[in-house]
Amino acid sequence: MSVNSPSHTHFLELLQKSKRGHLKIYLGMSAGVGKTYRMLQEAHSLLQHHIDVQIAYVETHGRLETEALVKGLPLIPRTQLFHKGKSLEELDLQAVLIRHPEVVVVDELAHHNVPGSKNEKRWQDVVDILDAGISVITAVNIQHLDSLNDRMLQISGVTITETIPDQLLKIADEVVNIDLSVDELIARLKAGKIYQEDKINRALANFFKKETIIQLREQALSTVASYLDQKITERHLGNVKQERFLACISSNWKTAQFIIRKTAKLANYYRSPWIVLYVQTEGEQLNKIALDKQRHLINNFKLATELGAEVMKVKSNQVAQAIIDVVNEKKITTLCIGKPHFHWIDLLTRRYLLNKLLKNIANRSIDLVILS
Repeated sequence: MSVNSPSHTHFLELLQKSKRGHLKIYLGMSAGVGKTYRMLQEAHSLLQHHIDVQIAYVETHGRLETEALVKGLPLIPRTQLFHKGKSLEELDLQAVLIRHPEVVVVDELAHHNVPGSKNEKRWQDVVDILDAGISVITAVNIQHLDSLNDRMLQISGVTITETIPDQLLKIADEVVNIDLSVDELIARLKAGKIYQEDKINRALANFFKKETIIQLREQALSTVASYLDQKITERHLGNVKQERFLACISSNWKTAQFIIRKTAKLANYYRSPWIVLYVQTEGEQLNKIALDKQRHLINNFKLATELGAEVMKVKSNQVAQAIIDVVNEKKITTLCIGKPHFHWIDLLTRRYLLNKLLKNIANRSIDLVILS
């Protein structure tokens, strides 16, 4: 591919228009599609146009074609951190901020940093770099998008622990899908261009099953199509009426996590603000619920914040009324709740809650979404 491709040219134009930090994300369906290769190609193109571009972190995975492209590009040395008696390399955030190039290339956006780093996750390093006025070109696979976490488990049977908030796609100036046909990707794997020979058969039997790759590819294509659709809508419609979502959660961590991720996906699609509400009844005071529930509740608040939500905690025994009050105060247009499970012991309470909510929103322009 030419180093002066339309995609590269457009990002160059963005850089020349403004000195604020711009974000470009190369998105792929899996490892081996060529995201890092394309980032390095773009770095060479920017260098030819006299843009101060430097490599902050690139992982070649021993791929010869990728390693060849690193040559000739300015590198910011990684920092060494010790963890459990081992010396490990990480992106040197402080060095990037001090050197302050126009553009940095940062690979593996969903990576968890070594304990002792300034930030827990690499995407947080990227946000710090953008805030400093430095533009970033980065790469990530579709399975690392947080709102798709449950969907990825269904597709691959693997729980993805390294994730990025959908909010990053929202603030990105460009999202580019690096696509290959499924057969091309599997051929690359079998030829040893993705993993070492001893890992190929295991990869073919697990994550690189043809049916799995097909679904991952469809998800990557639809995600980028949705991103482009939103950009076009914003450009042509301007300030249309804005949706505002409210996700109501309880201390049931698994259901709450599901509601948070589903609402995040909806809010991201509409590029709308959203709120996560937890109504703490007298029976759910911290001294009355188990420590593991407390921990899961805190983790869910953290997840919601990372995904771009405003988190609200209200103390009240009148759950329905507390929800209605927030709906009114925050001018909510869409209310998201979990699917009611009517066990006999709390049948009356839950039915009353749902009925009260329905009566209050029936004659207003508020949508109720029951997530199941």
